[in-house]
Amino acid sequence: MTSQPEHHSKVARRAVLGTALSGAAAAALPATAHAEEPERTVPSAADGGGRRPWRLRDTMTTDGAWVTFLRGQDLLWTRLPTRWYEGPFLGDGLLGSMIYREPEANRIRFTVQHGRVQDHRPEFGSGWGTCRLPVGHLTLDPVGTITAVDWRLSLWNAELTGTVTTTAGTLTLAALVHDEVLAVRVRASGGERAVWTFHPEEAISPRKIQEAPPAGYTPNPPWTTRTAADGTEQVLQPLTGGQTATAHRRDGDELLLSVGHSAPSTTAAEAYSLRNLRRATSYGALRRRHTRWWHAFYKKSFVSFPDQRLQSFHWIQLYKVASASRADGPVMATCGPWLEPTPWPAVWWNLNIQLEYWLVHGSNHLELDALATTLRRHQEQLVANVPAAYRADSSGVGRSSDMFANREVGRPGSGSEVGNLTWALHNVWLSYRHSMDTALLRDTVFPLLRRAVAYYLHFLTPGSDGKLHLPSTLSPEYPVVPPQDTTYDLALIRWACRTLIESAELLGIDDESAPRWHEVLARLTPYPVDGNGYMIGANTPYAQSHRHYSHLLMVYPLYLVNWDQPENRDLITRSIEHWHALTGAHRGYSYTGAASMYAMTGDGDTAIAYLRKFFDTSTRYPCQANTHYTEAGPVIETPLSASQSLHDMFCQSWGGVIRVFPAVPSAWADLTLHDFRTQGAFLVSAVRAAGKTRFIRIRSLAGEPLKLKHGLGGRLTVLLDDGRPARTRDLGDGVLSIDLPKGREVLVHSGSRPDLVIAPVTAGDPGPAWGLP
Repeated sequence: MTSQPEHHSKVARRAVLGTALSGAAAAALPATAHAEEPERTVPSAADGGGRRPWRLRDTMTTDGAWVTFLRGQDLLWTRLPTRWYEGPFLGDGLLGSMIYREPEANRIRFTVQHGRVQDHRPEFGSGWGTCRLPVGHLTLDPVGTITAVDWRLSLWNAELTGTVTTTAGTLTLAALVHDEVLAVRVRASGGERAVWTFHPEEAISPRKIQEAPPAGYTPNPPWTTRTAADGTEQVLQPLTGGQTATAHRRDGDELLLSVGHSAPSTTAAEAYSLRNLRRATSYGALRRRHTRWWHAFYKKSFVSFPDQRLQSFHWIQLYKVASASRADGPVMATCGPWLEPTPWPAVWWNLNIQLEYWLVHGSNHLELDALATTLRRHQEQLVANVPAAYRADSSGVGRSSDMFANREVGRPGSGSEVGNLTWALHNVWLSYRHSMDTALLRDTVFPLLRRAVAYYLHFLTPGSDGKLHLPSTLSPEYPVVPPQDTTYDLALIRWACRTLIESAELLGIDDESAPRWHEVLARLTPYPVDGNGYMIGANTPYAQSHRHYSHLLMVYPLYLVNWDQPENRDLITRSIEHWHALTGAHRGYSYTGAASMYAMTGDGDTAIAYLRKFFDTSTRYPCQANTHYTEAGPVIETPLSASQSLHDMFCQSWGGVIRVFPAVPSAWADLTLHDFRTQGAFLVSAVRAAGKTRFIRIRSLAGEPLKLKHGLGGRLTVLLDDGRPARTRDLGDGVLSIDLPKGREVLVHSGSRPDLVIAPVTAGDPGPAWGLP
């Protein structure tokens, strides 16, 4: 038997980056777990040791299989939607459109909004001066009175198709958005005809529904219109320091529309919008490019489970996030690219942005991660956001900003919200861990996290107890500010210092600040705790209902305090129960957060019970008909985080261990995962049937150490892709260490070899489709 490769001792430390220790050990670096244990081979089953080569039979490789499966997840309408949260929605990560009845009129509205269109006057703050700005909307005016619709939003083609029936005849429509072009084709029959009108909207903050503009604010100039020689109509919206231009043209049954935005140029947008229309040429040409992109997108991963309505919801969220974000585009605002009247026409950094992007990791869609791109591109702005006295070594971002992260952050000691950049960097660190892209760690995570922590370090001071304490900071949106030691910030400081130490080692950096990071871990004051669990901060109990779970970040998503630490289980349970015992302020993400926390404990039934509260129409803020969500305005993060709650039930990969089917609800006997991406850059495929895991297949994309909590009973067979037994070690507690080189696959099962088939599972009661069926 060969010895364990020499590099494993170093990369094993990489695998536990960001995990937690408890008690006195919490201040120390995580040790290399089990690194010195002797290697053992797990006994193979009696079917000849599994020496036969194996391979999965993936039934989802053909377009036909995907057409059939995704058609069952589509949204349907047999009633005309009257609000944005009832209707179809289209997008390409930049341009977005929602379709619903024009208020108080016999016409259909196609909203026209764009993720890059914003104001450029930071002196008026993110709510007014750098907010997302409305563009306008199209209306489709029929001759007769609308009597019925029959619409389908095809996820597979990312296209709306269907009919509008009127007292005069029928309009047959198709619509999509691709390459910043909204393309619509409408064919009229009977006595009908399609009449299109573009309605520009005033370039003023949607926040006007809640408050008057700030003092000194002047409106942007009015728009102007012009018509080009080829019949293209353009609306030009001048802005202070920028321009928005909307161009559209009719060609027979087809209408093409594009939006351009430029800053600081006050003229470039008009040429950009015209160029987009020329490149599109026609509906059919655009559709061919469009469907190629979407078909390749879906095939990157697959999940199927027996709750048809939730399964459909999950696939709609994948469609939604790909419609709302691309890595090379702007980071999502609270409403994505579908701007509607809202108090929150900006990027919110104290919870929203983090929840928006979690599901891109497990679903294997890192190409949608605009958050990592945004932080990498705007590091200078993050420096400028902190007070001038700290810019030499610090960075930060305030509660809300534009797409350039332009928002100042306050000082600890003044009751300000300080941890937002650090928490956002946890998302980027997750992207690193799921890709093992060293450049992302070196160029974005490490330098920015170093500066985010440095800002904290300026204010940490020793107390009479010998511990380091933090002056007053705000736990996001909790109405009482602790006098010191806000739990939210203590959790982020602990995670950040440990991550910096590990990262410096991996990158080969002998950082001068490393001794200080070690000191902070050794001396930082413990989390404030009372009889109900974690407090908001020192002398500040969790005493009134609160929608955020910022005081529980050490539990989720940081996993610093977790279920693998038996001594902390009671504290975790008390804290979650007390958070939800005080009712009144909870919102949708309060339920999705609790679902993910209970999934961490392995309690799938309680997890799904909390998740279902988000869909319960008797709650104050439930999921809406088209799977969007609204409070005082659109907030896109909650439905997306609900998909992450499902991910947490199906597969977790914190603490350097991949946990397959860790918290599946007992009612879901069958479940299929395929190419689910985990930390360590592994792709996991697994099948559960009749309540038992049948097999697990894992492919290594980076050659990282593999520790697998498999949930299998009996004698295990662990085979590499050539049919030879893999080298393994039993680490106890159902965790298996497996040597899996980069680019190789391993199969794990118990008993005789099962059928290695990836296929949809049989759904139970389908329930109604999403939309207005």
